[in-house]
Amino acid sequence: MDVHSTSLEGMLLCQGSAHTDSRGSFTVTYNREELAEVGITADFLQDNLIKTCRGTLRGMHFQSRSPQGKLVTVLQGEVYDAAVDLRPQSPTFGRGEGFLLRADDQTSLWVPPGFAHGCLALSKDVIYLYKVTAPWDPEGAHVLAWDDPNVALPWPLLAGQKPVLSSRDTKGLTLSAVSDLLL
Repeated sequence: MDVHSTSLEGMLLCQGSAHTDSRGSFTVTYNREELAEVGITADFLQDNLIKTCRGTLRGMHFQSRSPQGKLVTVLQGEVYDAAVDLRPQSPTFGRGEGFLLRADDQTSLWVPPGFAHGCLALSKDVIYLYKVTAPWDPEGAHVLAWDDPNVALPWPLLAGQKPVLSSRDTKGLTLSAVSDLLL
């Protein structure tokens, strides 16, 4: 596995490999020992599977009381996957970064606990798997506004294109409101 640092402290891109032959391909999407060798020693509690379609944006989700680390892998299609560091003591607090993740490139993204996370489906059909380190906490679950100008994530939307959002995701908080929430 090849591992690449990102501009956000602790977030990593993990590049796996596929073994192909006349039958198709075989890919390992999770190997605890390989991840531990690169510093990811998370105890994953649950896998979440999302099926969605082009133009759907989910996020930017985070939990204030019980932060979740996430290991994200695209199984079908492609997404723009983004995260924002919300750890108050982090040198990269308030900064965001995004990556193009495709099913055919065997890349997973490690998003440490304390980040807001979201994705935009870029292909017609997307199947997206992510492992989490903490259970969902409805009372501690929040949304950072996907389009907060103070974060300025470069979402790959066409001019004038509006993403498909849940009603919850349309009510995202600004970074300054999130900062107050985390204190």
